[in-house]
Parts: sequence; structure tokens; C-alpha cells
Amino acid sequence: MVSSKARIQRKTSANAPAHVKRKMLSAHLSKDLSKQYGRRSARVCVGDTVVIARGAEGVRGVEGKVLSVQTGTGHVTIEGITINQADGTSVARPVHASNLIITKLNLDDAWRKDALSKKKEAKE
Repeated sequence: MVSSKARIQRKTSANAPAHVKRKMLSAHLSKDLSKQYGRRSARVCVGDTVVIARGAEGVRGVEGKVLSVQTGTGHVTIEGITINQADGTSVARPVHASNLIITKLNLDDAWRKDALSKKKEAKE
């Protein structure tokens, strides 16, 4: 982002193309994962295990698996994190990806496994 104005930053992120929004869905890696892969953050994917680092007291510190990722809004839904609607029904509570810490990566995707290990190989 170039501008320091909040409204311009919101507009830029809302109108960003899909390949840029994808990068906005990254979260910090835990200390042991960060040491293992030689990088600070990674993109959040379905199946990753995350801890909520920031947010309301009811959800902060809760660990769970990622159920879905909304690239349009930059939010993630996590297993076991719900909010009650006005009619009493319980729905998944969206949490912004920047408020998460990834504790376990889903490495089912071979491309993702290679992409994560590339940075460490380049450093060595």
C-alpha cells in the first residue's frame, strides 16, 4: 500500500485483484514452524491449525482447524468458533487472517510443500 490514508487503504484492498487478495490472507507462523521453514508468515489454507492471537476475550487463545477461507473479505472461519445471531441460531464467526498464528500446516498440497521449503533452501 502506498497511501497512509485509511480510506485509501480500505479501497485498495477491497478493489484488489484476486492474486493480490490471496497474499493478504497470510498469517504469522509459530516460532517452531518459523525456524523450520525459515520464514515469518504463510498463507492460511483450509486444514491448517491456527491459534487466535488477537480479538475478543472469548475467542483469544482458542486453537482450531480452518474450515473455510474467504479471499474477498480476508476472513477465515475456524472450527468451534461461533457467534449467536439475533434469532438464536449459531453461525461460524469470521476472524481476520492477520489475527491468527499458524501452529500446524496442512501439507497435503505438494506445490505448497515445495513453496514453503524453497526459502529455506535459498538461505542455506
